[in-house]
Formats: sequence, C-alpha cells, structure tokens
Amino acid sequence: MRVVDLIEKKRDGQALTKQEITFLIEGYTKDEIPDYQVAAFAMAVFFQDMTSEERAHLTMAMVESGDQINLDEIVGIKVDKHSTGGVGDKTTIALAPLVATLGVPVAKMSGRGLGHTGGTIDKLESIPGFNVEIDTETFIKLVNKNKISVIGQTANLTPADKKLYGLRDVTATVNSIPLIASSIMSKKIASGADAIVLDVKTGSGAFMKELDQSIELAKAMVQIGNNLGRKTVAIISDMNQPLGRTVGNALEVKEAIDLLRGEGPEDLKELCLTLGSQMVYLAGKAETVELAREQLETVLSSGKALKTLKTFIANQQGDSSIVDNPSKLPAAPYQIDVLAETSGIIERIVADKIGTAAMILGAGRATKESVIDLSVGIVLNKKVGDKVMQGESIATLHSKNNHVPEISEMVRSAYRISTEIVSAPPLIYSTITSDR
Repeated sequence: MRVVDLIEKKRDGQALTKQEITFLIEGYTKDEIPDYQVAAFAMAVFFQDMTSEERAHLTMAMVESGDQINLDEIVGIKVDKHSTGGVGDKTTIALAPLVATLGVPVAKMSGRGLGHTGGTIDKLESIPGFNVEIDTETFIKLVNKNKISVIGQTANLTPADKKLYGLRDVTATVNSIPLIASSIMSKKIASGADAIVLDVKTGSGAFMKELDQSIELAKAMVQIGNNLGRKTVAIISDMNQPLGRTVGNALEVKEAIDLLRGEGPEDLKELCLTLGSQMVYLAGKAETVELAREQLETVLSSGKALKTLKTFIANQQGDSSIVDNPSKLPAAPYQIDVLAETSGIIERIVADKIGTAAMILGAGRATKESVIDLSVGIVLNKKVGDKVMQGESIATLHSKNNHVPEISEMVRSAYRISTEIVSAPPLIYSTITSDR
C-alpha cells in the first residue's frame, strides 16, 4: 500500500477503505509517513468530503492510536457530555452533579482551555485544593460510590488527532466537517463513554458561526457516534451572547453554585436541563426525555444536587466549604464598571469580543504556555433584551489592575444598544438524534 495512491484516490472523490485509513493514521502516528503527504490527504478530504463509513473509520483509527479508557468496572450506562466551546460555558460544573444525583454515572475526562477562558479543568482548579490528577482506579471507585468524578485527559489520548490537528492548523484545513467531527468524537470514544450528548454551539462566540454549519457538524458527529455503537444526541445551542452572566474561571464556578441553589441565570439553567434530560434518558433513568426533565427539576429545587457537588469537591481534595461560602474562591482586587454611553435596550453582545477581553485580563490562554489568573473575568450586568440607562453599568471587570481602559472600551464596543424593543435570541435551536 502506497500513501500517494491513497491521496490520489481521495483527490478523485473515491472512498477509502478501513484498512487504507488505518494504514495512513498508523503510519503518521509512528512518524513513518511525512507531514507533507498527510497535509495533501487533509486537503483532499477538505475538497472531496468523506462518506459516513470513512468518517467512522477515521475516528476509530485515531482512537486506536493511543490510550483507550476502559470504564467497564463502573456500574450503569456512562453518558459523557461535550461542548464545542463558547464564552462563559460553565455547564459541566452544574450539570455533572445534577445528573449524578439521579444515579447517572458521570466519569468525565476534560481538558484545559486555549483561548477565552480556561477549560473545565482550569475552572475546577479555582476551587482551593481541587485535584484533577487522580489515578484511574480511584477515578472508577469514586464514580461507583458517588456517581461523579472529573479528571484531566491522559497525555496519550488520541495522539494521531493531536498530530493531525496541528497539521490542519497550518495548512488551512481546520474547517472541514469530517476532520472536525472525527477529531472531537475520537476523544469522546477513547474516553470510554457508552453514550454521548453533544452541545454544539452556534453564533458569534462559537467555532461554527452559522447555524447551518453547526447543524451539519452536529449531524456528522451524531452519525459517527451511532455508527460506532454509542448512542449519540446533539443539541444546537446559541452562542450569539455569552452563556450566563460570568466569564472567568472562579466567577463561573460561583455562578454554577448559584444555579444549584436555584439562583442562577435562566439561560444556564435551561441549557443544563436540556442537556441533562438527554443524559438521564440515554442512561436509562427515565422512559422519556420529558420525564427526565421533570426529575431534574425536582432534584434542582430540592437542593440535593448541591449536596452532590459538595461530595464531588471533597472527594477530589477540594475545599467543599466554598459551596456555602463562595467568597473563599480566588477574587480579583479591583472591580471596574463599564458604563453605557446611551439609553435603550441591549440589541446584541458580540460574544467573542467579550471572550477576548476576558483573555486579555488573564482569564484565558493566548498560547499553551500562558498562565491563567483564576480570579479575573467579566460579569455581564446586562444581556440581550435588557433595558439600560445612560451611565448605568453594563458589565463589571474583575481585574488585577485598577486601570484597564482598553479592555473597558473593548467590552463597551461589544454591546449594541437599540431604541427599539429587542427579543433575546433562542437558546436551543435544534435537537439532532439518530432518527434525523
């Protein structure tokens, strides 16, 4: 088998076999196939696409390139949740305890963030003492005992994907649906889940800016998951404005705690209930999605999920008293209000501008080597559809410095104020299942 023949075959729009794709990925992982040939393959895929079978084969080849986590010792159906990323997305921190309270085993491997704010792991590490580096045996014991544990991804999870992604980044082949879908799904499959719920973001703060692209990506990932024997569902959710009212690691942890107290923002609550309903249903804990939602609403109002959160934090050496006393979380020394220049109604908040402003404050990483400041971030005092008066605070910067005029102006410019009545955008656009 020659790589040049496979490149030519894909260039001409023909489907590659499982053996051919495995040969290509294995050879690349072992450095037996050079970057320039795999770059040519990626460009051929970019223009010629892949069949559903090819996408599944590519995903499994990347899964098999490294560690695969065996969760068979965990009792029950393990359901993983993955978000394609956005601004202020702290869903996992509230959602995991919520569904675990209903007996759904949450055995989650998460990553660190690159960009706007930290990933789930960074956010959890803003809790004093919280440890994400626990061994697999302890990880499994915790899930069997309390139904919840979240740890960092192993270094050797899908190494082929890491190599291929780095190559795509410098060869203008990042925006390829089959390559994006197989990249995301390879990590989820390798992490050992029985079923997967995907939160695919769409809008200005999302990777996919247009709704039709987000739907296409969601369908591709659902198809891959189902083809590989994992029940998979995708929710298309809005990211035309940040999720909730906080952007920044410790700030987002506090907001997740607020939600479990019944005090959190409505959009975060709705997204958690929507995603959680699918997780509970796929785990076989409810006969319908609607009944699953009813169970989650009961758990939320009872305060039981808050107790699960405390147990989760304590089990991973974190200070669980922060649940009752969030002031123990890292806090920035300065709070700087950004004031509205005109009166009216918030028409739009450019989410990626808010995310960039948070990153410049120190809440995210510009490069892999950047050090995150867990205390800083932005609180949005006004969201789309809210009334605002001239001189009123639209946002508050939590900063290590008391003079950040450029960042204040960036946040102010992210807000568009209208004199006409404006409705908030829909939060949930679509649900993609195996039936569609």
